[in-house]
Amino acid sequence: MSQPIRIAVLECDTPIQPVVDKLGNYGQIFERLLTNAAGSTVIEVSKWNVVGNPIYPNPNEVDAFLLTGSKHDAFADDSWILTLTEYVKDIVQSHKKPVVGVCFGHQILARALGARVGRGEEWEVSVDEITLTDAGKEVFGKDKLFLHHMHRDNVFETPDGCVNLGFSGPCPVQGLYMPKRLISIQAHPEFNEFIMTNVLQARHESGLFTDELYESGSSRAGKQHDGELLARRFIQFIVESVA
Repeated sequence: MSQPIRIAVLECDTPIQPVVDKLGNYGQIFERLLTNAAGSTVIEVSKWNVVGNPIYPNPNEVDAFLLTGSKHDAFADDSWILTLTEYVKDIVQSHKKPVVGVCFGHQILARALGARVGRGEEWEVSVDEITLTDAGKEVFGKDKLFLHHMHRDNVFETPDGCVNLGFSGPCPVQGLYMPKRLISIQAHPEFNEFIMTNVLQARHESGLFTDELYESGSSRAGKQHDGELLARRFIQFIVESVA
């Protein structure tokens, strides 16, 4: 039997408590998502909480990496964010290991490769439409994607060597792709109705979300989305990259 593909999930945040209680941390959520998508491909997932933690996996002992979302700002200069950015740059450019980025992870990848990341003008929440570029259509085999969103920060430029996979009204760069090096998405393929509903409620109760934004997001939280398709494409990308 062939050796399993070793995937390190770099956990860039901890979910809110109701999500942890039911589904676990982001590493567990992504492990289930990727395992279900892997089919006959055998994967081995390790989990690394990198928030304030200087301990990272040895790149030579990992086949691929996945960076999760986060409530933190990818453009901030907190020491752990700077360390993470340099680590990711080294993985991509020196070790040439494939990296998957999701939301905050997408933004960290862009920052590591020199692109501008910052605060957008409006929130994008719940299941919404992404218009794919020609490159995005080729990568995903569709004209549009519908995915859960939970962000206001954006990537504003496509880094050298990458292509932009899609866009939406609030967000000019919804995904990045570099063959055998990286694939990223601003949205959350790992989210489901339970996660989205709880995040919307928590942010509404805290005053961060207006009644209008909360109600709009809640009305779309249960819509069908392409999260499983994205997970299968992530696995395909990793398999192609390590072959």
